[in-house]
Amino acid sequence: MPTSILKRPCPPRRNRRRRALLFFFTLTLVVTGCKQASADKGEYAWVSAPEAALRDHVATIYNKTGVVHNGERVQILEKTPKKPFVRVRSVRGEEGWIQDRLLVSQESHDQMDKLSLDVQSAPAQISAVARATVNLHVTPGRKTDHLYLLKENEKVDLIERQLADKNGQPLNNSGSASDSGEKEDSPANKAPAPEDWWLVRDAQKHAGWVLGRMLYVDVPVDVAQYAEGQRIVAFLKLDEVPDGDQKYGEYLVLLTENKDGLPFDFNQVRVFSWNLKRHRYETAYRDHSVFGVLPAVLSTEDLGKEGTVPAFTIRSKDDSGATHEQKYTFRTPIVRRVVVPGEQRPSVPHARRRRRSRQATSQN
Repeated sequence: MPTSILKRPCPPRRNRRRRALLFFFTLTLVVTGCKQASADKGEYAWVSAPEAALRDHVATIYNKTGVVHNGERVQILEKTPKKPFVRVRSVRGEEGWIQDRLLVSQESHDQMDKLSLDVQSAPAQISAVARATVNLHVTPGRKTDHLYLLKENEKVDLIERQLADKNGQPLNNSGSASDSGEKEDSPANKAPAPEDWWLVRDAQKHAGWVLGRMLYVDVPVDVAQYAEGQRIVAFLKLDEVPDGDQKYGEYLVLLTENKDGLPFDFNQVRVFSWNLKRHRYETAYRDHSVFGVLPAVLSTEDLGKEGTVPAFTIRSKDDSGATHEQKYTFRTPIVRRVVVPGEQRPSVPHARRRRRSRQATSQN
Protein backbone atom coordinates (compact mmCIF):
# COMPACT_ATOMS: atom_id res chain seq x y z
CA MET A 1 0.00 0.00 0.00
CA PRO A 2 1.58 3.20 -1.06
CA THR A 3 2.43 5.57 1.68
CA SER A 4 2.73 9.26 1.14
CA ILE A 5 5.24 11.19 3.21
CA LEU A 6 4.35 14.77 3.96
CA LYS A 7 7.30 17.05 4.24
CA ARG A 8 7.07 20.24 6.28
CA PRO A 9 8.26 23.12 4.21
CA CYS A 10 11.40 24.86 5.47
CA PRO A 11 10.86 28.32 6.89
CA PRO A 12 12.32 31.16 4.99
CA ARG A 13 15.96 31.99 5.72
CA ARG A 14 14.91 35.35 7.22
CA ASN A 15 12.76 33.66 9.90
CA ARG A 16 15.57 31.31 10.89
CA ARG A 17 17.90 34.28 11.33
CA ARG A 18 15.38 36.12 13.51
CA ARG A 19 14.93 33.08 15.76
CA ALA A 20 18.70 32.70 16.20
CA LEU A 21 19.07 36.36 17.14
CA LEU A 22 16.18 36.11 19.60
CA PHE A 23 17.69 33.01 21.22
CA PHE A 24 21.11 34.67 21.53
CA PHE A 25 19.57 37.83 23.05
CA THR A 26 17.60 35.79 25.60
CA LEU A 27 20.66 33.79 26.59
CA THR A 28 22.67 37.00 27.05
CA LEU A 29 20.01 38.41 29.39
CA VAL A 30 19.99 35.23 31.48
CA VAL A 31 23.79 35.12 31.83
CA THR A 32 24.01 38.83 32.62
CA GLY A 33 21.26 38.48 35.20
CA CYS A 34 23.12 35.63 36.91
CA LYS A 35 26.37 37.57 36.97
CA GLN A 36 24.71 40.63 38.44
CA ALA A 37 22.79 38.69 41.10
CA SER A 38 25.39 39.46 43.77
CA ALA A 39 25.38 43.15 42.82
CA ASP A 40 21.58 43.33 42.99
CA LYS A 41 21.67 41.86 46.50
CA GLY A 42 24.04 44.61 47.64
CA GLU A 43 26.64 42.15 48.96
CA TYR A 44 29.79 43.78 50.35
CA ALA A 45 33.17 42.71 51.72
CA TRP A 46 36.19 44.41 53.26
CA VAL A 47 39.85 44.31 52.23
CA SER A 48 42.01 42.58 54.86
CA ALA A 49 45.29 42.64 52.89
CA PRO A 50 47.65 45.62 53.15
CA GLU A 51 47.08 46.23 49.43
CA ALA A 52 45.75 44.20 46.50
CA ALA A 53 45.48 44.65 42.74
CA LEU A 54 42.25 44.22 40.77
CA ARG A 55 42.56 42.06 37.61
CA ASP A 56 40.74 42.39 34.33
CA HIS A 57 40.29 38.60 34.23
CA VAL A 58 41.25 35.48 36.18
CA ALA A 59 44.51 34.27 34.69
CA THR A 60 48.22 34.10 35.40
CA ILE A 61 48.80 37.03 33.06
CA TYR A 62 46.39 39.93 33.52
CA ASN A 63 46.04 43.69 33.34
CA LYS A 64 45.62 45.71 36.53
CA THR A 65 42.34 47.61 36.63
CA GLY A 66 42.74 49.17 40.07
CA VAL A 67 44.14 48.89 43.59
CA VAL A 68 42.32 48.44 46.91
CA HIS A 69 43.77 49.02 50.38
CA ASN A 70 43.37 47.62 53.87
CA GLY A 71 40.07 48.49 55.53
CA GLU A 72 38.29 49.55 52.31
CA ARG A 73 34.82 48.29 51.46
CA VAL A 74 34.14 46.71 48.06
CA GLN A 75 30.93 45.59 46.42
CA ILE A 76 30.69 41.98 45.24
CA LEU A 77 29.64 41.88 41.58
CA GLU A 78 30.30 38.28 40.59
CA LYS A 79 31.59 35.02 42.06
CA THR A 80 33.26 32.05 40.41
CA PRO A 81 32.10 28.66 41.74
CA LYS A 82 35.33 26.81 40.94
CA LYS A 83 38.01 29.47 41.40
CA PRO A 84 38.88 31.45 44.57
CA PHE A 85 38.19 34.82 42.92
CA VAL A 86 35.41 37.38 43.07
CA ARG A 87 34.75 40.41 40.89
CA VAL A 88 34.34 43.59 42.91
CA ARG A 89 33.83 47.32 42.58
CA SER A 90 35.90 49.63 44.78
CA VAL A 91 34.75 52.86 46.42
CA ARG A 92 36.45 54.69 43.52
CA GLY A 93 34.43 52.78 40.93
CA GLU A 94 37.27 50.49 39.84
CA GLU A 95 36.14 46.98 38.88
CA GLY A 96 38.15 43.79 38.70
CA TRP A 97 38.86 40.33 40.07
CA ILE A 98 40.51 39.69 43.45
CA GLN A 99 41.27 36.58 45.49
CA ASP A 100 38.54 36.00 48.04
CA ARG A 101 41.10 35.17 50.76
CA LEU A 102 42.09 38.86 50.74
CA LEU A 103 38.58 39.85 51.83
CA VAL A 104 36.47 39.40 54.95
CA SER A 105 32.70 39.40 55.10
CA GLN A 106 30.44 42.23 56.17
CA GLU A 107 29.53 40.10 59.19
CA SER A 108 33.16 39.97 60.37
CA HIS A 109 33.48 43.72 59.87
CA ASP A 110 30.36 44.32 61.96
CA GLN A 111 31.72 42.05 64.71
CA MET A 112 34.94 44.05 64.82
CA ASP A 113 33.00 47.33 64.91
CA LYS A 114 30.99 46.06 67.87
CA LEU A 115 34.17 44.92 69.62
CA SER A 116 35.69 48.38 69.13
CA LEU A 117 32.56 50.03 70.51
CA ASP A 118 32.46 47.74 73.55
CA VAL A 119 36.02 48.55 74.63
CA GLN A 120 36.32 52.18 73.56
CA SER A 121 36.21 53.33 77.21
CA ALA A 122 37.67 50.20 78.86
CA PRO A 123 40.68 50.88 81.11
CA ALA A 124 44.00 50.05 79.47
CA GLN A 125 46.10 47.66 81.56
CA ILE A 126 49.38 48.50 79.86
CA SER A 127 50.75 50.00 76.65
CA ALA A 128 52.57 47.81 74.16
CA VAL A 129 54.34 48.14 70.82
CA ALA A 130 53.99 45.84 67.80
CA ARG A 131 57.18 43.93 66.99
CA ALA A 132 56.20 43.76 63.30
CA THR A 133 53.19 44.34 61.06
CA VAL A 134 50.42 42.18 62.52
CA ASN A 135 46.72 41.56 61.94
CA LEU A 136 43.86 42.52 64.22
CA HIS A 137 41.68 39.39 64.51
CA VAL A 138 37.94 39.33 65.19
CA THR A 139 38.38 36.56 67.79
CA PRO A 140 41.50 34.97 69.34
CA GLY A 141 43.22 32.42 67.10
CA ARG A 142 45.55 32.22 64.12
CA LYS A 143 42.85 30.90 61.79
CA THR A 144 40.17 33.45 62.61
CA ASP A 145 39.12 36.35 60.39
CA HIS A 146 41.21 39.49 60.54
CA LEU A 147 40.72 42.96 59.09
CA TYR A 148 42.81 45.92 60.21
CA LEU A 149 46.61 46.00 60.51
CA LEU A 150 49.04 47.20 63.15
CA LYS A 151 52.25 48.60 61.73
CA GLU A 152 55.65 47.80 63.18
CA ASN A 153 56.38 49.89 66.31
CA GLU A 154 52.77 51.09 66.49
CA LYS A 155 51.63 51.59 70.08
CA VAL A 156 48.41 50.02 71.41
CA ASP A 157 46.53 49.63 74.68
CA LEU A 158 46.18 46.11 76.10
CA ILE A 159 42.70 45.46 77.48
CA GLU A 160 42.15 41.74 78.07
CA ARG A 161 43.89 38.37 77.74
CA GLN A 162 42.51 35.07 76.44
CA LEU A 163 43.90 31.69 75.44
CA ALA A 164 43.68 30.15 71.97
CA ASP A 165 45.05 26.86 70.67
CA LYS A 166 47.87 27.23 68.17
CA ASN A 167 46.40 24.30 66.23
CA GLY A 168 42.99 25.91 66.02
CA GLN A 169 41.15 23.90 68.69
CA PRO A 170 38.75 25.80 70.96
CA LEU A 171 39.94 26.11 74.57
CA ASN A 172 37.85 26.35 77.68
CA ASN A 173 38.62 28.56 80.68
CA SER A 174 41.13 26.10 82.09
CA GLY A 175 43.13 26.04 78.86
CA SER A 176 42.19 22.49 77.83
CA ALA A 177 40.55 21.49 74.56
CA SER A 178 36.76 21.40 74.55
CA ASP A 179 35.02 18.10 73.83
CA SER A 180 34.38 17.94 70.08
CA GLY A 181 33.02 14.37 70.07
CA GLU A 182 35.67 13.16 67.61
CA LYS A 183 37.75 10.01 67.86
CA GLU A 184 40.82 10.00 70.08
CA ASP A 185 43.19 9.47 67.14
CA SER A 186 41.73 12.40 65.22
CA PRO A 187 44.25 15.17 64.42
CA ALA A 188 41.83 17.66 65.95
CA ASN A 189 42.18 15.90 69.31
CA LYS A 190 45.92 16.33 69.66
CA ALA A 191 47.15 17.95 72.85
CA PRO A 192 46.34 21.68 72.69
CA ALA A 193 49.13 24.24 72.43
CA PRO A 194 47.69 27.28 74.21
CA GLU A 195 48.89 30.74 73.27
CA ASP A 196 48.26 34.13 74.87
CA TRP A 197 46.15 36.52 72.82
CA TRP A 198 45.50 40.14 73.79
CA LEU A 199 42.55 42.36 73.02
CA VAL A 200 44.14 45.66 71.95
CA ARG A 201 42.97 49.15 71.01
CA ASP A 202 44.97 51.27 68.57
CA ALA A 203 45.18 55.04 68.12
CA GLN A 204 42.26 54.97 65.64
CA LYS A 205 40.12 53.21 68.29
CA HIS A 206 40.05 49.98 66.28
CA ALA A 207 39.99 46.95 68.57
CA GLY A 208 41.00 43.37 67.83
CA TRP A 209 42.93 40.35 69.04
CA VAL A 210 46.70 40.05 68.57
CA LEU A 211 49.06 37.16 69.36
CA GLY A 212 50.82 38.12 72.58
CA ARG A 213 54.33 37.26 71.44
CA MET A 214 53.99 39.85 68.66
CA LEU A 215 53.85 42.63 71.27
CA TYR A 216 56.33 43.96 73.79
CA VAL A 217 55.21 46.07 76.72
CA ASP A 218 56.14 49.74 76.97
CA VAL A 219 57.47 50.10 80.53
CA PRO A 220 60.15 52.54 81.80
CA VAL A 221 63.52 50.84 82.08
CA ASP A 222 64.03 51.96 85.68
CA VAL A 223 60.89 49.96 86.63
CA ALA A 224 61.21 47.08 84.16
CA GLN A 225 64.64 46.19 85.58
CA TYR A 226 62.91 44.96 88.74
CA ALA A 227 60.72 42.44 86.88
CA GLU A 228 63.15 39.67 87.90
CA GLY A 229 62.53 37.66 84.74
CA GLN A 230 58.74 37.78 85.10
CA ARG A 231 56.29 39.02 82.47
CA ILE A 232 54.58 42.36 83.16
CA VAL A 233 50.90 42.28 82.17
CA ALA A 234 49.65 45.51 83.78
CA PHE A 235 51.35 48.82 84.51
CA LEU A 236 49.18 51.53 86.08
CA LYS A 237 50.26 54.90 87.48
CA LEU A 238 49.00 55.46 91.02
CA ASP A 239 50.59 58.80 91.81
CA GLU A 240 53.38 61.20 90.93
CA VAL A 241 55.97 62.79 93.23
CA PRO A 242 58.36 65.70 92.52
CA ASP A 243 62.08 65.18 93.03
CA GLY A 244 64.11 68.24 92.12
CA ASP A 245 63.21 69.41 88.64
CA GLN A 246 61.55 66.13 87.65
CA LYS A 247 58.45 64.16 88.58
CA TYR A 248 58.43 60.40 89.04
CA GLY A 249 55.41 58.16 88.74
CA GLU A 250 54.54 55.53 91.34
CA TYR A 251 53.07 52.38 89.87
CA LEU A 252 50.95 49.31 90.38
CA VAL A 253 52.59 46.45 88.47
CA LEU A 254 51.03 43.02 87.88
CA LEU A 255 53.30 40.18 86.80
CA THR A 256 53.15 36.53 85.85
CA GLU A 257 55.49 33.73 84.85
CA ASN A 258 57.20 34.27 81.54
CA LYS A 259 55.28 31.67 79.51
CA ASP A 260 51.99 31.24 77.66
CA GLY A 261 48.97 29.15 78.55
CA LEU A 262 48.69 29.90 82.28
CA PRO A 263 45.22 29.63 83.86
CA PHE A 264 45.54 33.06 85.51
CA ASP A 265 46.32 36.51 84.13
CA PHE A 266 48.80 37.34 86.90
CA ASN A 267 50.04 35.84 90.16
CA GLN A 268 52.17 38.66 91.54
CA VAL A 269 51.31 42.19 92.67
CA ARG A 270 53.92 44.88 93.25
CA VAL A 271 53.70 48.58 94.04
CA PHE A 272 56.71 50.74 93.25
CA SER A 273 57.21 54.02 95.12
CA TRP A 274 59.89 56.66 94.61
CA ASN A 275 62.40 57.08 97.46
CA LEU A 276 63.19 60.79 97.75
CA LYS A 277 66.30 60.18 99.85
CA ARG A 278 67.87 57.52 97.64
CA HIS A 279 66.38 58.85 94.40
CA ARG A 280 65.30 55.44 93.16
CA TYR A 281 62.35 53.09 92.93
CA GLU A 282 61.65 50.70 95.77
CA THR A 283 59.01 48.05 96.40
CA ALA A 284 56.31 49.41 98.68
CA TYR A 285 54.12 46.30 98.49
CA ARG A 286 54.50 42.75 97.22
CA ASP A 287 52.19 39.72 97.03
CA HIS A 288 53.13 36.38 95.41
CA SER A 289 49.94 34.51 96.26
CA VAL A 290 47.34 35.87 93.84
CA PHE A 291 45.31 33.90 91.28
CA GLY A 292 44.65 37.15 89.46
CA VAL A 293 42.14 38.09 86.78
CA LEU A 294 42.28 41.28 84.72
CA PRO A 295 41.32 44.07 84.63
CA ALA A 296 42.77 46.00 87.54
CA VAL A 297 41.04 49.33 88.21
CA LEU A 298 42.38 52.60 89.64
CA SER A 299 40.27 54.90 91.79
CA THR A 300 40.50 57.16 94.84
CA GLU A 301 39.52 56.65 98.47
CA ASP A 302 38.48 59.28 101.01
CA LEU A 303 40.34 58.61 104.30
CA GLY A 304 38.72 61.45 106.21
CA LYS A 305 41.37 63.49 108.00
CA GLU A 306 44.10 61.96 105.83
CA GLY A 307 42.35 63.26 102.73
CA THR A 308 41.76 61.54 99.42
CA VAL A 309 44.42 59.07 98.30
CA PRO A 310 44.92 56.83 95.26
CA ALA A 311 43.40 53.35 95.41
CA PHE A 312 43.40 50.24 93.23
CA THR A 313 41.22 47.15 92.96
CA ILE A 314 42.40 43.76 91.76
CA ARG A 315 40.34 40.62 91.17
CA SER A 316 41.35 37.09 92.12
CA LYS A 317 39.78 33.64 92.17
CA ASP A 318 39.49 31.35 95.19
CA ASP A 319 39.65 27.53 95.27
CA SER A 320 36.03 27.23 94.10
CA GLY A 321 36.66 29.44 91.07
CA ALA A 322 34.64 32.37 92.41
CA THR A 323 36.03 35.83 91.67
CA HIS A 324 36.56 38.33 94.49
CA GLU A 325 37.62 41.96 94.47
CA GLN A 326 40.32 43.29 96.76
CA LYS A 327 40.75 47.02 97.22
CA TYR A 328 43.87 48.79 98.47
CA THR A 329 44.80 52.38 99.24
CA PHE A 330 48.17 53.92 98.51
CA ARG A 331 49.56 56.74 100.62
CA THR A 332 53.17 56.67 99.60
CA PRO A 333 54.95 54.52 100.55
CA ILE A 334 52.21 52.68 102.52
CA VAL A 335 49.73 50.25 100.92
CA ARG A 336 46.73 49.18 103.00
CA ARG A 337 43.94 46.71 102.31
CA VAL A 338 40.45 48.19 102.47
CA VAL A 339 38.30 45.63 104.29
CA VAL A 340 34.56 46.23 104.37
CA PRO A 341 32.97 45.51 107.82
CA GLY A 342 31.90 41.87 107.94
CA GLU A 343 34.01 40.92 104.92
CA GLN A 344 35.93 37.65 105.05
CA ARG A 345 39.12 37.47 103.09
CA PRO A 346 38.71 34.83 100.37
CA SER A 347 40.93 31.79 100.30
CA VAL A 348 43.41 31.53 97.41
CA PRO A 349 44.74 28.46 95.58
CA HIS A 350 47.75 26.79 97.20
CA ALA A 351 47.08 28.61 100.46
CA ARG A 352 49.52 26.45 102.41
CA ARG A 353 52.36 27.64 100.24
CA ARG A 354 51.38 31.29 100.08
CA ARG A 355 53.66 34.06 101.13
CA ARG A 356 51.94 36.77 103.08
CA SER A 357 51.87 40.28 101.68
CA ARG A 358 54.43 42.52 103.26
CA GLN A 359 55.70 46.03 102.99
CA ALA A 360 59.34 46.40 102.08
CA THR A 361 60.28 50.00 101.48
CA SER A 362 63.90 48.98 100.90
CA GLN A 363 63.27 45.67 99.12
CA ASN A 364 65.56 46.48 96.22
